[in-house]
Order: sequence, then C-alpha cells, then structure tokens
Amino acid sequence: MTDKGHGRGTPAYRRLTLAMLFAGFSTFSLLYAVQPLLPLLADTYHLNAEHASLAVSLATGPLALGILVAGVLSDRVGRRPLMVWAMMAGGALTLAAALVPGWPLLLAARLATGIALAGVPGVAMAYVAEEVEPGSVGSAMGLYIAGSALGGMGGRLVASLVADVSGWHCAIGTVGVLGLVMGEAFRRLAPPSRRFVPAPRRPGSIRALLRDRALPLLYAEAFILMGVFVTIYNYAAFRLTQPPYSLSQAAVGAVFLLYVLGSISSAWFGGLAGRIGRRRVFWVPVGTLAIGTAMTAASPLPLVVLGIAVLTVGFFGAHSIASAWVGRRATANRGQASALYLFFYYLGSSVLGSAGGIAWTRAGWPGVTWFCLALGALALVLAAALARVPPLAVPDPANPAPVEA
Repeated sequence: MTDKGHGRGTPAYRRLTLAMLFAGFSTFSLLYAVQPLLPLLADTYHLNAEHASLAVSLATGPLALGILVAGVLSDRVGRRPLMVWAMMAGGALTLAAALVPGWPLLLAARLATGIALAGVPGVAMAYVAEEVEPGSVGSAMGLYIAGSALGGMGGRLVASLVADVSGWHCAIGTVGVLGLVMGEAFRRLAPPSRRFVPAPRRPGSIRALLRDRALPLLYAEAFILMGVFVTIYNYAAFRLTQPPYSLSQAAVGAVFLLYVLGSISSAWFGGLAGRIGRRRVFWVPVGTLAIGTAMTAASPLPLVVLGIAVLTVGFFGAHSIASAWVGRRATANRGQASALYLFFYYLGSSVLGSAGGIAWTRAGWPGVTWFCLALGALALVLAAALARVPPLAVPDPANPAPVEA
C-alpha cells in the first residue's frame, strides 16, 4: 500500500471492495428481511398492521440514532473493528429474533439489531475514504451501495421464499445465519486500517450545518421520501396477501425484485442531475414517486405492481440526487452532514412507516394512498423551495471554474 491508499487493481483494493459489497448486502438484508413477513407476524401474535410494523420501525429508528454516535465511536475504536462487530452482532441478534418466545422479546431483538447495524452505514464512507486512494473511492463506495440495494432486495426475497416453505421463524433465522456468514467474510477480506487517525469533534458543527439554507430542506426530503417508500412496501404485503389478490409469500417477495429498477434509476437520475443541475432535476423523481403512489390506488394487480415500480424509480432517483447534494453542499464537516442525512432518512422509515399503519387500519389501502400522496405533495413543495436556494461556489480541483452546490 502506498501513502495514497489502496489503488484500483491491487489485491488489497479487490479484497476491500468485495468486503464492502458483503457489508452493504448483510446490513440491509438483516434490517428489512422482516418487511414481507409482517402479515405472518400479525397473524401469529394477533396484531393489527401498525403494531406489526414495529418489527421494522423498532430497528430503523434506533439505527437512525446510532448513526449519529457510530462515527464518534469509530474515532476511538477504529472503523474496521466497529464494522466487524456491527455485522456479527446484527446477524446474531437476527438469529435470536427467530428463536425468542413472544412478541415483546422479538421486538427487543429487532431494536438491538438496529442499534448494532448502525456501525456499518455510519462508518462505511469514512473507512473507504481513509483506506482507498482518492481516485478509486467512488468505485469502492459504488460496490457498497450496490450491495445495499441487493441486500434490501435479496433479504426480503429469501425471507419470503423460506417462509412459504418453512414458516417465518425459519425465514428470519436463515437471514440471520447468512448475516453471520457475510460478517465473517468481511472480517477475513477487509484489510486492516493503515491510515486511521482519530479526529477530534468540532463543537458547533451541527448547528452550522442546520443554518445552511439547503441542508435542512434536504434532510426533510430524506425523512419524507423514505417514509413514503417504506409505508408503501410495508402495507403492500398486507394488501396483496388478502382477497382479491391472495398472493403467496413467495409472490409478494417477488415484488421486491423491483429494487433492480431503483438501482438503474439512481444512476440515471444522478447522471442527469450532473449534466443539467440538481435544482432543475430534483422535482422530477419526486413527482415520479407521487405518480407511482397514486397508481397503486388502482384495483387491477398489474397496475398496482406498475405503480410500485414507478414509485421505486422515483424514490431511488430522488435519494441519489439528495444524498449527493448534501455531500456537495457541505463544504466542511461532510461526515456529520452525511450522518444527519442518514439520521433523518431512517427516522422517516421508522416514524412515518409506523404512522402509515394507522392509515391502513382505519381506512385500508385508500388511507395509505392519501397519506403517502399528502407526503409526496409536501416533498414537491420542498423541492420547489430547494430550487430557489442560491447555490454555493465550491472549488473543484479538476476544473478552473468553481462548481455550484
């Protein structure tokens, strides 16, 4: 390894990028594998939809809080050790969730899983930035993000397929074992930290970020858009397993294959925003998400699935633009700026995902649709406000002229 870090094409770089792929896949499969199983959990423990959704929300909420402290903790114990611990603990706690008796203990295991897993997304970028040469950071993080999308899809799909054959206990246990296997793979593959230097925390840096005119709006967008996305996927499982559709768990799990469209749309919208500007483009995927939400109100199954597909395209496109915008807008304290974005992102999953369950219980799918459309309208208002925020002139080492943020 040179002073610049692991470079593309070196054995250490190949090991690190493969390890990051496993890290992303493991984290998001463990976090969201229970989502398609919510109707089964509701039947087992005689719960309504919003109470069953706590199996998701009580993991994503603590994860949101944990992200804020994971970076600070990693400054003391190191990036790689914290990520190894987080992945192994997440796998073990997911396995425990499959074995513990009773709903309260299952929720306790899910809450602990969310806290443990915060050590991966809260630290991943810092680990890669420290250990990889600057020109190769983007491709290394790209594999982590790809693994995250694949994990979000694969964990749900595996859980659905196993549950159809052996029940939800076995489904959650299978995902937990896979998480342990990938945690061990990460431990063996990820190169030890060679450039880690503890960084002192800067007092008042969070207040400075919140005084920026654009960043609070982007944090609000993260909260709202993730809330809509999780709400639709949470309660689509309830709707599709009931008449007139009465789909099997495996068929409901296949809906999550639509995540592939999200991976494509995030890259496409990100490139489009880079060419013609974030302010001009951002409203397009936000509007696409709202259109997809409205389409799910239809009765024919093909239109319902198409609506979920359109919503998925819009969500991932908006998320890719907003997250990159945060990184460009925060000229200093980028780590804390990204941590705050992720905090609101997962808080939206937890708070709004559970609130959508109240809409489902009281008004069925029309209630879910109107709840999400109201949120989508608010997101469009915020997108219009973002378009009017004056850009910052950020120096770009590759170009003589500054780049707008």
